[in-house]
Amino acid sequence: MKTIAIEEHFITPMYRQKVAANEFRNFYLTSRGEQIGHDIVEQNSDLGAKRLAHMDAAGIDVQVLSFGSPGPQGFGADVAIPMARDANDRAHAAVKAHPDRFAAFAALATADPGAAAEELGRCVTQLGFKGAMIHGHTQGSFLDEKKYWVIFERAQALDVPLYLHPTLPHPDALKAYFQGYEDLARAGWGFAVDTSCHFLRIVFAGVFDAYPRLKIILGHLGEGLPFAMHRLNDHTWRAAARRGLEKTPLQYLKDNLLVTTSGNWYEPAFLCTLLALGVDNILFAVDWPYEPNTAGMEFLKKLSISDADREKIAHGNAERILRM
Repeated sequence: MKTIAIEEHFITPMYRQKVAANEFRNFYLTSRGEQIGHDIVEQNSDLGAKRLAHMDAAGIDVQVLSFGSPGPQGFGADVAIPMARDANDRAHAAVKAHPDRFAAFAALATADPGAAAEELGRCVTQLGFKGAMIHGHTQGSFLDEKKYWVIFERAQALDVPLYLHPTLPHPDALKAYFQGYEDLARAGWGFAVDTSCHFLRIVFAGVFDAYPRLKIILGHLGEGLPFAMHRLNDHTWRAAARRGLEKTPLQYLKDNLLVTTSGNWYEPAFLCTLLALGVDNILFAVDWPYEPNTAGMEFLKKLSISDADREKIAHGNAERILRM
């Protein structure tokens, strides 16, 4: 069975220079690495032999590479623009060296939305990238703000998806909900809360009315939204109509949302997602190197689904949506 994993991260020397270390990040990276059996920072930095060896050992055929969180979203334009271009050029070099094993999502310097749209165009039309990954808010500013819509416009015109990936929650939320409980702010809980709220802001701002063919990808089986989408719709569809939205919130989730399996290896959650969104909207991902490739592959192989559905999730949906 061919497998295409589409949320597989890397970092660059510029990333390591600019992204500040702190107690909680250091503890997470060290303890998580001990738990899963490899050095996360070392594997994040490799776009060659070591990465391919881990893929081969697990049976993963292709990775869609994406620049690591917080990516350019953590910086102003003076840093973000060269950081994104450097990351994209390095990803392109890796794809060029191993065209049968790697593809890529663009990193975008959203601090300058016009420059981000232009870089998306360059990456898709000149470098052959499959879309872009944006790591949540841009220093506290969310994508529902109209200044960012030029990015949505360009993505729809290019017919490529945007992957909305988690970052640390908004600074105000960090203070209100996670001060003293910083260990909850990352992958275990805070990432999903911040990303799901961010996506809903995009929905309620009317982005999908303006750009109805736009697709946004969420990882980790949809950051909790499949579980909550019916209740969300029941309590907000009148508010959505009052805002002038053309559809119900539920319909936008069904029409414009794609999800991946990345790092959520729990079959009950998967079955909820499958029933809520349908198999055609679920793509395989691991979340390397924060998750082991072997865990993702074991989960995929053991799911209680038909072989035809397994093939769609493993590679068919990615081939269709990303035109691979």
